[in-house]
Amino acid sequence: MTKKTMVVASRNKKKAKEIMEILEGLDWTVMSAVDAGAEFEVVEDGATFEENSYKKALEFMEATGMTAIADDSGLEVDELCGRPGVHSARFSGKNATDESNNLKLLAMMVDVPEAKRTARFVCAATVVFPDGGHFTVRGECEGQILFEPKGTGGFGYDPLFYLPDYDRTFAQLDARTKNSISHRARAFSKVRKRLSDLGGETGFENRSYKR
Repeated sequence: MTKKTMVVASRNKKKAKEIMEILEGLDWTVMSAVDAGAEFEVVEDGATFEENSYKKALEFMEATGMTAIADDSGLEVDELCGRPGVHSARFSGKNATDESNNLKLLAMMVDVPEAKRTARFVCAATVVFPDGGHFTVRGECEGQILFEPKGTGGFGYDPLFYLPDYDRTFAQLDARTKNSISHRARAFSKVRKRLSDLGGETGFENRSYKR
């Protein structure tokens, strides 16, 4: 049986490789947007992670004619009413960096006691098929925001995101452990199951399937 092809709605080849590894063993060949000749940026102006992931997957499906997969992720802090949320990557402004985002978050949380520093990383992943059918899943990882960064691994808010069960931040965990418990790992494990359940099917008759 010929494998079906899926394009990752991102120009990041490393992300395509990661997704390919997650979907290994299924009847799908995963390729990067670069390899598919679809090198363009999607304006992420959705109000939710789900809206952004769907928009990215839809635009790449329309551009390539292939099944497309996309994800959108970020940090939700309870004391900040869910911020930075979908604005996580640009929390401190247009030219935001990991450092400037972390500094802004720490400044906003400076007087928040430990018991109220709860937060979660969220990842929404969407697959859109050529017939317009699609599904969206969500993965979350609960933790707390520290008063200062710890660890040198990872990226983004990882040095501030503490997991009590592991007594480590994301930035202190080895990659294998992080990638087995993270929000992204949890979301894409659901994607894998949905695709596995589909078997030989390629679409959903234009129905929208939510988590």
